This record gives sequence, structure tokens and C-alpha cells, in this order.
Amino acid sequence: MALKIRLARGGAKKRPFYRIVVADARSPRDGRFIDRLGSYDPQKAKDDESRIVLDVEKAKEWLARGAQPTDRVLRFLDNAGVLKREARNNPKKGEPGTKAKERAAAAAAAAEAAAGGEEASA
Repeated sequence: MALKIRLARGGAKKRPFYRIVVADARSPRDGRFIDRLGSYDPQKAKDDESRIVLDVEKAKEWLARGAQPTDRVLRFLDNAGVLKREARNNPKKGEPGTKAKERAAAAAAAAEAAAGGEEASA
């Protein structure tokens, strides 16, 4: 059985609240889980201590049994000092797409043509 340490959503519409749970990977997100490790409330301020409540000892036990954390839970475990998370970098993400590059090139060509026309008339 593949185990995941993941978030299970709760709370009202537009007011999320998450439980950090250990669940079978095949179980639905908000469905059956094996153990509850803590909670995460994204509505609270980032410096609030009760924003993330995590039982570190239980998390270590489940990791030793082979449970794999999701990306968000891995961030929480990294902040708690349980696991080390590798920094990610995608320099191409901020790059404009091909259509935007074509539009920019066309705008630059039009500006160059307009500047060339002004010099000829002067």
C-alpha cells in the first residue's frame, strides 16, 4: 500500500482549512485517512504559530514506514527540520511565449520604421 502524507481540505466555501493526514494514495483527497498529523490554516497570518500545527514525532514515524510527503507537506517538514527539500528553479517560466515574442518583434519593427520615417522627413 502506497502511503502519502498530504492535505485533506475542510472548511466552508472560500474559507479553506486543511488537515495534514497520512492516507493511502488511492483514497480521495477528503476521504478516508489512516492517521492525522496536524493542521494548516492558510487564513491565518504567516507569522502566527497556530497556522501550521504538526506532530513532528508522528511524521518521523510515518516517514520511516515509507510514507511519501506531497510538495506542500514537504515544505512544512522542511521548515520543521524533519526533511530537506531541494530548491527548485525554472528560469523559463517567466519567459514570454512565442506569440508574445512575435508581437514584441512586430512592435519593435514598427517603431523602427516610424523612427526611420521621421529621420527621412527631417
